[in-house]
Amino acid sequence: MSVLITNIGELTTQDTDAAVLRGAAVVLEGERVSWIGPAAAAPAADEAYDAGGRAGLPGWVDSHTHLVFAGDRTTEFEARMAGQEYAAGGIAVTVRATRAAGDYDLMRLLLARVAEAAAGGTTYLETKTGYGLDVAHEARSARLAAGAVDEVTYLGAHLVPEGWDADAYTDLVAGPMLDAVLPHVRWADVFCETGAFTRDQSRHVLEACAAAGLGLRVHGNQLGPGDGVALAVEFGAASVDHVNHLSEGDVEALAGTWTGFAGDGTPGTVATCLPACDLSTRQPFPPARRLLDAGVQVALASNCNPGTSYTSSMGFCVATAVLQMGLTVHEAVRAATYGGALALRRHTGDDADGRRAVGSLAVGHRADLQLLDAPSATHLAYRPGMPLVHAVWKAGRRVR
Repeated sequence: MSVLITNIGELTTQDTDAAVLRGAAVVLEGERVSWIGPAAAAPAADEAYDAGGRAGLPGWVDSHTHLVFAGDRTTEFEARMAGQEYAAGGIAVTVRATRAAGDYDLMRLLLARVAEAAAGGTTYLETKTGYGLDVAHEARSARLAAGAVDEVTYLGAHLVPEGWDADAYTDLVAGPMLDAVLPHVRWADVFCETGAFTRDQSRHVLEACAAAGLGLRVHGNQLGPGDGVALAVEFGAASVDHVNHLSEGDVEALAGTWTGFAGDGTPGTVATCLPACDLSTRQPFPPARRLLDAGVQVALASNCNPGTSYTSSMGFCVATAVLQMGLTVHEAVRAATYGGALALRRHTGDDADGRRAVGSLAVGHRADLQLLDAPSATHLAYRPGMPLVHAVWKAGRRVR
């Protein structure tokens, strides 16, 4: 089955030329893009959809979420808005609620959040474990996530649970817990931060997960200067996420990982910014402008979670990045699409598992596309918070 989407007023492709096409059309054939060009020259297809002059762009690639959870943390949010400082310990509240939930209820909640994200234009989605924090519950979270999202990350090293010695728990994360989740995950992450895991503990987890064949990610430099960026660079992690507090040395180290990258080779370490979280925790925004100017590739992600960023709206993150972080609309959209694909190593389609590239629109890439109820992507920031997503195709299938 092929679908011709025609009369697209402005099409942002985010391919290597970062092209913006006017009066464009796209043909989706099965799960892939089979043709892009001027609407007047479009080939025939089994079905046609008139975009009515709306803007088209790749589906969002949300490379950082925590969707497998139960419970509510509005009390914590209210306290923070009243002036209480954010600390990592609130995770324990969600751990208790998540452990208490049955498989059916937890999966129902997860699928509802995935559907919300898709309705907002997200077509490729990562999520993490991290609210189980024992072997059985982390394995359950990984198994449920693998049935609902595109990429699953093991985050047993999210917080040291109540009653545990930190080093003993780190050994568990790097040993039996890792073995239990391994069939269901592609990535591993560690929260290297004051109140969570030290540099040495984080190193222990990263070494074990790398030896098990997992790709690596790091939560780092969120609450203050720290070792997250240095560890991410040392281990060749795909991304370091949060990055609110960076030294010049951190920026230079990240930039060095991108030397020689031409768009089709092995990426360096992506700096993933989570602006919705920064608003909620009242942290300073990451220096995204400085990172881009230094040659670092930047991603935007929602960090959807119950404690610090209970939103999956990538459009909101794009608007915030433009209005508060000094990015242009094009840079923010790129960070929320191609940047996320780089952070998940899905920017090309030549992986051994045969998955198609996401985060950009090009012939052969996965057919992930959204149309906005607006003539250009600029409206995402020009009209912040408005429900602009008109239609969404994921892997060639319309989901909105």
